[in-house]
Amino acid sequence: MADSKPAPHPKGLHAKTNVLTRGFDPALSVGSARPAVFRSSTYVFPSPEAAERAFDLVAGRARPEPEESVALIYSRFNHPNAEILEEQVVPLEPGAAGALVFNTGMSAIMNALLAFLKPGAALVYTVPIYGGTQKLVQAFLEPWGVRGVPVPAGQSQALDEAIRATDALGAVLIETPANPTLVMTDIARACRAAASLSPRPPVLVDNTLLGPAFQHPLELGADLVVYSATKYLSGFSDLLGGVVLAREPERLHRVRLLRNLFGTILQPDECWILNSRLPTVVLRMRRACENAQRIAQELAGHKGIARVHYPTLFDDSEQRSIRDSQCTAAGAMLSLDLGEKSAAFDFLRKLRIARNAVSLGGVETLVCHPKTTTHSGFTDEEFAQAGVTDGLVRVSIGIEDWRDLLEDFEQALG
Repeated sequence: MADSKPAPHPKGLHAKTNVLTRGFDPALSVGSARPAVFRSSTYVFPSPEAAERAFDLVAGRARPEPEESVALIYSRFNHPNAEILEEQVVPLEPGAAGALVFNTGMSAIMNALLAFLKPGAALVYTVPIYGGTQKLVQAFLEPWGVRGVPVPAGQSQALDEAIRATDALGAVLIETPANPTLVMTDIARACRAAASLSPRPPVLVDNTLLGPAFQHPLELGADLVVYSATKYLSGFSDLLGGVVLAREPERLHRVRLLRNLFGTILQPDECWILNSRLPTVVLRMRRACENAQRIAQELAGHKGIARVHYPTLFDDSEQRSIRDSQCTAAGAMLSLDLGEKSAAFDFLRKLRIARNAVSLGGVETLVCHPKTTTHSGFTDEEFAQAGVTDGLVRVSIGIEDWRDLLEDFEQALG
């Protein structure tokens, strides 16, 4: 796989250090070693001129000067905990010029897409994709006048052709690995196809399943990266959040103006909690990934499983090539094809340690049946196209002892 050595920060600090030191001045928090929570809805301006300047900036009538300190206005636009979190998440995503935090992952996706789409435009997107994202495209964007063009994940030639042939293409959205089949899409190749167009449509990548530890789309040419911070960034299944990062400040500025309008910023308490989780996200993801690798290998030959979907078990040469070129590890998500719905439900019913719940990326192992839960809004044709079958079970491996998890899976398989 690709070289896993992280690039040093331009100032000489690596991401593991920068995430603990960037964007926070203890002198502004009565000397506290870690940020405090600032629960205020409004902020006092130092002068009338500062108020005028702040409103010009937040409305998009002006742009901040380099190193300019902008006065806080109102927590729908900005607040200290959001600014600290946004500064400290940036070094985790190499190539990012800045970040914005949102109150949910869906909010992050919605704001990022609406910043670049308008009625009459088209969106090329990979499938399968998170069920909520597909519902956003079909139930809101398409009735609003945006044409959705789904392309099966991993079909590089088909994605190239869709990008080059789609009229009025406003954006490209890729989720890789795909949820829940783990099929990978070539980010760099899609970005090259987008670069052949004028004007170049932005390429957005939902990096929730492998980032920020094992995949860095901005380094591969993507314009924006979207996260459900609810998942690995938070890691404890106790808060909702989203993050958008961008290579170019101008693209992030367009998303920020919508966040100001919609009021979808993450609240101070959640920002504070999430900020405290960032320094351990890579540690947690590595432990979960090691567990998943061992469990996938052990279950691959089990007589009760038709197939284990996991990146190190790919048998397709193109999928292996994509994996090795853009990922440094396989992640902690896997899916088990148990053949029939009844077998999948029996498996879920018998689990003792793993928990039958949707979501992913927590320290605990979560298992669900996508066809009747996260992706239940698909049509029969969409299920077939996405590879979401009656017997498919999605597993988000946690940081428990892998031997206990394996024993739990084996007893549940009977």
